[in-house]
Amino acid sequence: MAESQNIEYKSTWRDEYLKWICGFANSNGGTVFIGKDDNGKVVGLDDAKKLLEEIPNKVRDILGILVDVNLHTENKKQFIEIITEPYPNGVSYKGQYHYRSGSTKQELKGAALDKFLLQKKGKQWDGAPIPNVSVKDLKQETFDFFKKRGIRSKRLDEESLNDTPEQLLENLKLKEGKYLKRAALLLFHPDPEKFVTGAYVKIGYFENDADLIFQDEIHGNLFEQIEKTLDILFTKYIKAIISYENKIHRIETYEYPKDAVREALLNAIAHKDYSCGATIQIRVYKDKIMIWNAGQLPENWTIETLLGNHSSNPFNPDIANAFFRSGHIESWGRGISKMITLCIEAGLPKPEFDYQGSGMWAVFQKDIYNTEHLQKFGLNDRQVKAVLYAKENGSITNSIYQKINGTKQTLSSKELSELVKKEILKSSETKGRGAKYIL
Repeated sequence: MAESQNIEYKSTWRDEYLKWICGFANSNGGTVFIGKDDNGKVVGLDDAKKLLEEIPNKVRDILGILVDVNLHTENKKQFIEIITEPYPNGVSYKGQYHYRSGSTKQELKGAALDKFLLQKKGKQWDGAPIPNVSVKDLKQETFDFFKKRGIRSKRLDEESLNDTPEQLLENLKLKEGKYLKRAALLLFHPDPEKFVTGAYVKIGYFENDADLIFQDEIHGNLFEQIEKTLDILFTKYIKAIISYENKIHRIETYEYPKDAVREALLNAIAHKDYSCGATIQIRVYKDKIMIWNAGQLPENWTIETLLGNHSSNPFNPDIANAFFRSGHIESWGRGISKMITLCIEAGLPKPEFDYQGSGMWAVFQKDIYNTEHLQKFGLNDRQVKAVLYAKENGSITNSIYQKINGTKQTLSSKELSELVKKEILKSSETKGRGAKYIL
């Protein structure tokens, strides 16, 4: 068996291997084998019985935990098995905190250590108290905005209008004793970047991945970031088609469903890992929008978990609770399904989600008639060219297909029929040589 999340092999014992036991105790537990090579083959120990007595005592004295230490024999060679259970509290090795990740051991430092110790205490990063900030430092206008939105969404009652900022923070569980929590600063402080690096949103319009044409930065507290970002996106970056109902009522139809983009932005802000210092990034192209936030999925979750029915498991529970009370988000993990439904109803491809370990991308395509998306249907280059021609010119015929692709009539007919079967094109009522194919 190869080394893994829960298995480590050492051919001999050194006291520094207590770090590996510390790493297992701080993660999901695991077993260290002493007397095996990197491939798990038994190489034997000369001092196995001595180690059997010494190791438990060293683990207890230095790490402050108990482990199971067993002696085994295989082919007349002895090796030791050290079984470590996961511990609910943080375990340190001489003041250092080690953690098992995959098949490697890492020493936790800085923000990662802060987050780890908070989680061991049953807290998230946004729930940690902050000294030297008081309620009077927060923005009264944001409290007023929050109360009005909460009452309008029926998440707060009318009497909440009379609540003082102090009472509101208490009701939202955004105080711990006399201290404000980090979430309170992000939500209501006029300049949360004084306390949290990178707590803002960047928007850029890109001609391609390398060429940035123009950009904006949105600062302020999280409620302000939501409203300002959406306003700039849908006035400066995203086009609207103007039409009129009964020649009187003006109707704006945006390239992307506004509520779907809003949901993606709210997800990015609510679930961002604010401890890493990275900004939320929105990249706008002529055919797509990409929204990125730093963060991690809940343990054992995958993209498939997100796309299926799942419980609400916010990365920042205090921030998410405030967004729920203000009516910005739902509380039942429906954000992803809501985005997908809105895009389908608008005749757009389903948004795509990509988790890369350090953060999450949400990608909205303007329409399905672009090269990248069409290739996912298994179309060849000729068929893609034909679909794009039909998009540009309203239709395509067999003779035009032959002309633009340099093919014979038989192959053109076959490949056009495949496009019809895949419901990308449909044939007009005209049969024979005059038949047209439209999207």
